Amino acid sequence: MKNLRLSLTLLAIVITTGVAGYHFIEGMSYFDALYMTIITISTVGFQEIKPLSTAGRVLTIVIIGGGIMIAAYTIGTLVRIFIEGELRKTFGRRKVEKKISELKNHYIICGYGRIGSLICKELSGHGMEFVVIENRPNTIERMEADKVLYLPMDATADDALMAAGIMRARGIVTAVGSDADNVFITLTAKGLRPDIFILARASDEKSEIKLKRSGATRVVSPYLIGGKRMAHVLIRPTVVDFLDIAVMESNLDLHMEECLIQPHSQLVGKNLVDSNLRKEYGVIIVLIKKHDGELIFNPGPAEVLEANDTLVVLGKIEDMKRMGDVI
Repeated sequence: MKNLRLSLTLLAIVITTGVAGYHFIEGMSYFDALYMTIITISTVGFQEIKPLSTAGRVLTIVIIGGGIMIAAYTIGTLVRIFIEGELRKTFGRRKVEKKISELKNHYIICGYGRIGSLICKELSGHGMEFVVIENRPNTIERMEADKVLYLPMDATADDALMAAGIMRARGIVTAVGSDADNVFITLTAKGLRPDIFILARASDEKSEIKLKRSGATRVVSPYLIGGKRMAHVLIRPTVVDFLDIAVMESNLDLHMEECLIQPHSQLVGKNLVDSNLRKEYGVIIVLIKKHDGELIFNPGPAEVLEANDTLVVLGKIEDMKRMGDVI
């Protein structure tokens, strides 16, 4: 852009010089002088407005020489900018598509609106891989600025989900603005891969029912959750503050996390007392989700841990990172 501004500035100087020269040397009007300067620079070969004096011809030679060089430089700069931009865009998309084709165990986010972009921000903050499917032009610019992997396609189409790697994906999030589109995406995804986990957004309760019937694993209504949260702030503000500290971002070094007990873990077969999780890592076991789906809230010390159980723990981030070595 700097070279382009320079060439345009030099071209403007040549035109201004030509107009002034023809006006004062040959006595032409400003319009005739401008016309004479333009046909001289463009070398179209039109007849001179009137016979030129020796000084006028010298001026014409200077304008032709300078004008041709500057015009050629300007055109070359424009062509280079266009070609480089197109090449950068083409190779950039190929690079992005290659990265997407290599993704495994990732999430597919359909829609990059207010909800979709927040989901992407959280996933990115936790180091989780994802790809976005979104084709709205104004949103594409925002995705490029946020440097997220995306496909500019229609999320309701089979080829869009296939290109996003649905066969290798961990799950899909349908977060487009239309509930009808969310239902259609859910049906399409289930048709391509029946076992895929689908988290769907719903605007009202009727849509929530339809999404579940379509095959959505979990359905979330942001408006319903938002309304309940605002009511809870009024009814039980301390509980809400605690949940914010435990789940949301805060300045306190406290976090709530879930941990899956691997089959080879040394915790398998031990009860909570023998596991020494509280003693060695200072974490609180809030809930145990058994491998068969049973939920055990505030488990007792004699509760036995089994492979593929999920622990919901509350504690300091550093302690939970250390605990990850034994899980």
